[in-house]
Amino acid sequence: MALNTDVLPRRTAVWVFVALAAAYFLSTLLRAITATLSPILTDEFGMQARDLGLLAGAYFLGFSITQLPMGHWLDRHGPKQVVLSFLCVAVLGCFAFAWANDFTGLMLARVLIGVGVSACLMAPLTGYRRWLVLEQQQRANSWMLMTGALGMLTSTLPVQWLLPLVGWRWMFMALGLLVAVAMVVIFWKVPAWRLAEPTQREETASVPGIMASYTQVWAHPYFRRMAPMGFFNYGGMIAMQTLWAGPWMVKVAGYNPLEAATGLFWLNVCMLLTFWLWGLVTPSLTVRGYDANKLITYGVPLSLCAQVAIVWGGQDAGAAHWVIFCVLSSFVSLAQPAVGMAFPSALAGRALSAYNLVLFLGVFVVQWGVGLMIDGFKTMDWTETHAFQGAMAVFLMCCTVSYGYFLKHRPER
Repeated sequence: MALNTDVLPRRTAVWVFVALAAAYFLSTLLRAITATLSPILTDEFGMQARDLGLLAGAYFLGFSITQLPMGHWLDRHGPKQVVLSFLCVAVLGCFAFAWANDFTGLMLARVLIGVGVSACLMAPLTGYRRWLVLEQQQRANSWMLMTGALGMLTSTLPVQWLLPLVGWRWMFMALGLLVAVAMVVIFWKVPAWRLAEPTQREETASVPGIMASYTQVWAHPYFRRMAPMGFFNYGGMIAMQTLWAGPWMVKVAGYNPLEAATGLFWLNVCMLLTFWLWGLVTPSLTVRGYDANKLITYGVPLSLCAQVAIVWGGQDAGAAHWVIFCVLSSFVSLAQPAVGMAFPSALAGRALSAYNLVLFLGVFVVQWGVGLMIDGFKTMDWTETHAFQGAMAVFLMCCTVSYGYFLKHRPER
């Protein structure tokens, strides 16, 4: 069916943004909270580095599982219906995590949480593709990411301060209730998805299967060009921000848990400001000819240099190094709305969800892979510092190769 492309009035658009951003705020808080909780969960459940990586990555595994069917459902049923259905699972996952008594229970609950919040960014971006004028879509994307950074910010020092007062289990119970409140706001403020009258050709055509409906997306040269950087550079940046930056500060740089939480707090403050600035400047940069491709071309080498500084610095690489790396890596966030705008609006949900699948599979692989490499290097009698440095060096090589692929495969104009 063909979808209407109704642009919302400004006031309505603001309320829609606020409602959807509230859910995305909670989803990123749940995504990043394991970095702050890692010391207490490691002690309580006796986890090693690979276990911690797998626990954090379980969220992204659940997130990835849903992306292909979700993109199909977004294009057919719209953001409101899809995000409300998924958030029911997120509430269940929060309660399950709070009640878990062993590592397996924690991991399965994290998978449920990942499934439940997996529509919290794709649903808004799909809606914005039709509800907002073209030049405002990059801004809306950047400000959604800014809201996500605020959620990650909340997962650091505020969580660390609340832990002695309420404990991590009651914290997850409260998060489940907040997700339920966000669902009420979305139900109230987000408009229903309007469908245009089908054409005769659409009425007689058979409905393709979910995988078949993605054929145009997989085959698109621009999607293929962006996929490796989405997997390693963008996915890896999220993996570091939401997990490994914290353990690096504690086990390599020698921070105590409160100092590490403070470092993560300022990292996320800087990311919040970075995405706010991207939202301000991207419309004017686009008018001046600096599109996503050009900005990524110039910006990614800076993030690679920051990675080199972290690997080389070792024990001297603290919170400031991780702030610089994540801020400079924000250039790759411009790829996500660029992929959506490379496709017709009727394919936007599938294009964005397919790219999100690539991205969050990358997060899962990098989070678990770094943990496996750290444990593997330690079995070779490497020190903790050298094991972390070795794992980060492998990650750096992967990011460099994916950037080279991006440069080599320039689509024809």
